[in-house]
Amino acid sequence: MSTSFSHTTADGRAYSGRTNLTEGFERAEGAPLVIALHGGTYTSEYFDIPGHSLVDRATERGIPVIALDRPNYVDSSPLEEGESIILENAKVLGAAIGEIWEQYRGDAPGVVLIAHSIGGAVATAIAAEDHDWPLLGLATSGCLVRVPQESRGAWEALPPIPFIDLPVPMKDQVMFGPAGSYAEGMPAASHPSNTLVPRAELLDITGGWIERRAEVTGRVAVPVHHRQAEFDNLWVTSQDEVDEYRAGFTSAPSVDVELQPGAGHCIDFHNASEEFQQSQLDFAVSVAESARV
Repeated sequence: MSTSFSHTTADGRAYSGRTNLTEGFERAEGAPLVIALHGGTYTSEYFDIPGHSLVDRATERGIPVIALDRPNYVDSSPLEEGESIILENAKVLGAAIGEIWEQYRGDAPGVVLIAHSIGGAVATAIAAEDHDWPLLGLATSGCLVRVPQESRGAWEALPPIPFIDLPVPMKDQVMFGPAGSYAEGMPAASHPSNTLVPRAELLDITGGWIERRAEVTGRVAVPVHHRQAEFDNLWVTSQDEVDEYRAGFTSAPSVDVELQPGAGHCIDFHNASEEFQQSQLDFAVSVAESARV
């Protein structure tokens, strides 16, 4: 069972979210603290949809998880977009994770970031910087090298308003793979995690982030796990693109980057979700074990 999470940083920034750190939760010895960051148009509930819940699967394995609502989402404090709202997210979240680590670390050897889509870009930017808290590994999905030119033009044509409410039918079309790749009840079961998205995030992930991606990934110096959905409609997706993305992590001690067959952009909501999430948790446990050696 998950519960709501809240934290206010020393500088007054508020964060909401969800966690399995409830009464009765039993940590596995040596398990890392997982911080999960959702993508655009979703809340932290993305990681806790019944039957597709990373939080539940981590709980079964005794792995503590805190899924944060990123700035501008739910009850987390707003954020000025600046030059790059993704890098601004990384800056404030990196500081917040340090405080959360100190409070909830227990006997964990360090933190593993698990993140999706725009959250994956944010987590990668966090991992590219030095921090006063121990980052053990980075596990992402739903971000790659480039987006289709026609979709980039569509995002740039969005109305000049702070937040965009993507129509649900359109969102389901781009976030999910073909019929048969997800169970009956989807995409509807995912809808409780739907929300507005800052327009600045959509423009940054399809513009500035693509331009700086290789420089940022080149500074990540922890093990990397990444899965890219075979039927991702938001990114140009092929084995060549995945290989190019993998090659960008030139400083990481290990890089496990592969296509995930039979899934759309939100792998967590597809039939492949259990295999996918367990591979992320296997990675988290592995890097934690390595840190203890």
